[in-house]
Amino acid sequence: MSDAIVVGSGPNGLAAAVTLAERGLAVTVLEAGPRIGGGARSGEVTLPGLLHDHCSAVHPFGVASPFLRSADLARHGLRWRLPEVDLAHPLAGGDAATAVRSVRATARTLGQDGPAWLRLFAPLADGFDELAEDVMRPLLRLPAHPLSLARFGARALWPATALARRWRTERARALFAGAAAHSFQPLDRPLTSAAGLLLLAAAHHGGWAVAEGGSGAITAALAGRLRELGGRIETGVRVVSLAELHPCPIVLLDVAPRAAAAICGSALPRPVRRAYLRYRHGPAAFKMDFAVADGVPWRNAHCRRAGTVHVGGTLEEVAFAEREVARGRMPRRPFLVVAQQYLADPGRSAGGVHPVHAYAHVPHGWSGDAQDVLVAGIERFAPGFRERILASVATAPRELERRNPNYVGGDIGTGANDPVQTVLRPRVALHPYDTGIPGVFLCSAATPPGAGVHGMCGANAARAALRRARG
Repeated sequence: MSDAIVVGSGPNGLAAAVTLAERGLAVTVLEAGPRIGGGARSGEVTLPGLLHDHCSAVHPFGVASPFLRSADLARHGLRWRLPEVDLAHPLAGGDAATAVRSVRATARTLGQDGPAWLRLFAPLADGFDELAEDVMRPLLRLPAHPLSLARFGARALWPATALARRWRTERARALFAGAAAHSFQPLDRPLTSAAGLLLLAAAHHGGWAVAEGGSGAITAALAGRLRELGGRIETGVRVVSLAELHPCPIVLLDVAPRAAAAICGSALPRPVRRAYLRYRHGPAAFKMDFAVADGVPWRNAHCRRAGTVHVGGTLEEVAFAEREVARGRMPRRPFLVVAQQYLADPGRSAGGVHPVHAYAHVPHGWSGDAQDVLVAGIERFAPGFRERILASVATAPRELERRNPNYVGGDIGTGANDPVQTVLRPRVALHPYDTGIPGVFLCSAATPPGAGVHGMCGANAARAALRRARG
């Protein structure tokens, strides 16, 4: 008999299970698929011997996550690895903007914008642990560090295109735009600066790390910690109704809101059900995995040393592409995220053949084929890339959803980051993890703080469940 059941074994489901098990509860995790991990899985995809991440690849919030830091996962094999250059953003003519862990070293590369970059990001990076403690919890509560949160919030509310006007150079503006574009929203919308500020502050604080041995190593470490605490994991168990789980005092659902509504059925209070069914999903990803001989031949040498490369050109080009995607139109030059994890973790490669991870931002549920567009986007800044590709595998939005039902329409963030939903996900409520059913809680990335392999959605939901159980 379990004291708690967690439905879904993504990083948030496992984080919730570990948090409950650390309090002495007997916990069982139920996973519908044959393998655990959700978006944090790895394996051979293109050629034998090459290790690819199936979805989540680079972890800016992994090192900084309060939950992951406290879980002592190093004892279970988790090792963070950092590239020499955290982030690069190539521009025309062979130029590129770069971000490294030293905010001062980054500022020196930005010319006349260096002092302004330093003034903005040095305080955020220096106080990132305090900031993370507040932004990785529900925002509708008293902050632990009100002054640092207020300083961040005053700028985070701005549209990214507006905040970028503080810089004069193409480099600084593009570097910020690429980070802000991780919001999957038009950059002229309020709150899009938040993603850019957080991601770049994370780069200057702890770096954009990868997990040694692939993102699946995070899953393996969480599972190891859970089993050490006496928890159980069962795969191949698809839960379609709460009736299958009761009586159980605590149930946590690591699923998207619509799936939660289906599982909870008529037990879900009507207002909560309406909110879950109205929950908005954002644009999609079109993913490609490449086996590349000798790596990507970026024209700019810094890009060849960068763990992550944002491909999109100038601020204006990135903003145009994100606006088109939000309108349901596929741009000719979509924004791309390219990850070269092997630079920090060479064991993923086989000799001179390297795994390269890339995805394009495309409209929600898009059914087209972006392979040529994606390759052309990289080739624009890395002439000869096409000739180095030994094998490739494409994963379209609907296939992403089939493999992970939380990625509705290919939305790998499990929810649109529009101004309202960024703050009030998954519904307008002081207790966002509560479903309104006693003992049943939502813990997926549809809850605060949202997407990313940090485990905080699950840890926060588990703590909410424990508070309710005590009350």
